[in-house]
Amino acid sequence: MAPEAVGSNPIARPIKLGTSMSSKLKKLKDLERKLTVSIPVEDYNSKFQSKLNNIKGQAKLDGFRKGKVPNDVLEQKYGKSIHADVVNDLIQSSYPKALAENKIRPASAPTVNLESEDPSKPISYSAIFEVFPEIKPKLSRWTNYDKVTISITEDDIDLAIKDIVKRYGDWKDVKRKVKKGDQVVIDFVGKINNEDFEGNSAQDFKLVLGSNSMIPGFEDAILDKEPSMDAILDKEPSMFSIQAKFPDDYFKSDLAGVEAVFEINLKNVQELHEAEINKELFKKLDMDVKDVSSFKEEISKRMTKEVEVQEKDLTKESIYETLLKTNSFNVPNITVKEQADLMRKDALMRIGHTEDKAGDDLFPIETFMENAEKRVKLDLLFAELINHFEITADSVTLDSFIEKESKKYKDAEQFKQWIKNQPQQLEQFRMIALEQQLIENLEKALKSKDKVIKFSELANK
Repeated sequence: MAPEAVGSNPIARPIKLGTSMSSKLKKLKDLERKLTVSIPVEDYNSKFQSKLNNIKGQAKLDGFRKGKVPNDVLEQKYGKSIHADVVNDLIQSSYPKALAENKIRPASAPTVNLESEDPSKPISYSAIFEVFPEIKPKLSRWTNYDKVTISITEDDIDLAIKDIVKRYGDWKDVKRKVKKGDQVVIDFVGKINNEDFEGNSAQDFKLVLGSNSMIPGFEDAILDKEPSMDAILDKEPSMFSIQAKFPDDYFKSDLAGVEAVFEINLKNVQELHEAEINKELFKKLDMDVKDVSSFKEEISKRMTKEVEVQEKDLTKESIYETLLKTNSFNVPNITVKEQADLMRKDALMRIGHTEDKAGDDLFPIETFMENAEKRVKLDLLFAELINHFEITADSVTLDSFIEKESKKYKDAEQFKQWIKNQPQQLEQFRMIALEQQLIENLEKALKSKDKVIKFSELANK
């Protein structure tokens, strides 16, 4: 219910002719705006009387027949609640009109303050909110973007094959000290100041030493250790303690930079036996090849296709970075915060967490703000540039895109039939088609310089 204005009497109906709704826009800090709206008395009176009439037809009060209760009696009983409803309705209906009148694109819901609700005067309220910026894209020919080419050598192909035979190899138990590259099977329990912490323990955990999948110092401390014969026979554990420090930029802020002690039970050591390059491996890789030579040729073809996609992505990334350098503008704080929230939810989902069960220290929202601001700026630029180049994604363009996508699947026709009933996926395809056209236009409008990246450098990132 709206607060009752001091000195007003919402029951007494004024007789006063009004004018049309008026509004005044004031610029505050950055993209924050204050919109003050004044609503004429006659609009208030009309709505009040309408609501009063609705109640009159249904009201049952002692001493009066249904529908025959005098207006002054109804106003005594229902006046304040009708007043609050009318004021709320007037705000709800006038706000979008005032936005349109001032040609405003709000980026956030308003904070509304009722300035005056005295029914003998125009109803007045103010709304504070952020707006989207007005952007006139600059396409500078003075700043170059990188036209990326990735070079593949024979050594790169050989390394790719070596990686494949490792990934499809088998781990075999060995009875010796642990070496780098071995896989160990361990139980561990970690403590900080003799206290447990979230995710501090695991059983039968498989860890490849040298994978750098654990915090610094953890894997190195297991090198040269050897499980006892009792541990191998599951009789007695092979226990030892190690110390390791969480990185200063660890994704859980309460653990960042903290040293922990881990009790390790080394249960087994395993050595990798690489897969043989034969028909069995070809089948696992879904390759229609017959020998080592054709296998290597197929790997080269697949790497080339992969590189073509990476070249386009890296070039696109450079174009966007160039646009951000040449187009400086503020973006709404609320929109950046919303984008950061989405990024955090995605990060949590990737590790099996949900926002409601994760504490603020797990992927703190602040760590996403910089990239979120960049994403919002690019989205706004994207929309303006689509209009600038008059780009559309009509049914012909979308059908052409779907046709290309369908060739990635064994049953192209089945994919095309399926996608027709997937509105969200179709909209995503439409946005991709728009982006592809935009990049083509930007490549022509902007100046580029060639940049060659070695495949090995890219693979090591």
